[in-house]
Amino acid sequence: MHPAAQQAISILLAEGKTPTVATVKAKLTEPLPMPVIIAALAAYKNNPDAITQSATISAPEPTEPQNQLDRIEAKLDRLLALLEEKK
Repeated sequence: MHPAAQQAISILLAEGKTPTVATVKAKLTEPLPMPVIIAALAAYKNNPDAITQSATISAPEPTEPQNQLDRIEAKLDRLLALLEEKK
């Protein structure tokens, strides 16, 4: 199972929500193809304990707002570098 999909499912479960394709896609920290999301959901439905066991073993990932902030900062750095080059 893809780690990003697993993390999204774990977040949904922690929030007390039922994982669906739409909810998992909304919680992803990186874009994934739809077949990968569907496969992750199928794996979860076949063995729900696998998500909770793997989630406790793996290291905690940065939260979604932090990832978004990191992406925004990287884009801003690139834009500033481009502006400096044009001067």
